[in-house]
Amino acid sequence: MARRSEHSKEQIRDMALQAAENIVAADGLLGLSARKIAKQIGYTVGTLYLVFRNLDDLILQVNARTLDALYEKMQGSLQKCRQPRTCVVALGRAYVQFATENPKLWNMVFEHQLTEGEQVPNWFDDKVNKMFQLVETQLIPLLEHQSEKKIDMVSKAIWCGVHGICSLAVTGKLDIQDAESINVLTDSLINNYLAGLATTLKGE
Repeated sequence: MARRSEHSKEQIRDMALQAAENIVAADGLLGLSARKIAKQIGYTVGTLYLVFRNLDDLILQVNARTLDALYEKMQGSLQKCRQPRTCVVALGRAYVQFATENPKLWNMVFEHQLTEGEQVPNWFDDKVNKMFQLVETQLIPLLEHQSEKKIDMVSKAIWCGVHGICSLAVTGKLDIQDAESINVLTDSLINNYLAGLATTLKGE
């Protein structure tokens, strides 16, 4: 490792984020502290706070990297699907796979609560919205003549269900033995919801 004076501010930032990811992957959010991060990268806590506003800022940036990786996973799942419905299922499977392979990092995105008075920055919300847009794009052909508001509602309803499966599986509160069983549940949720929705729309 280079001497401390040889690291730029950007390098210290990257080192700190990687160290934080390693700590969270092993010990979860409760195991994360500025002191642990500083010790792992060979700097003082004071130096960390020259790079990050506070621990909330650092955690938000770790969560942003997690969301970026999740987005890439979901986007990549669309390469082999051709039909909108199978693409929605592929997105669901990709989300589930990422969550089960990175349970503690994935969980921190939803578990972390900002200090009172702090607000989630717009750039972070944009990353969340990008994932919903992946789903909405696939839903448009399935929901012809429906409003943007309706499509947005459907995408969020489906993803709340998929997220619930992930949450229960990751925390061990769902009696599922393997990834394939989780996929079966995810597929069933999405396919049945879309089939029921199609029937409802035909009757309107």
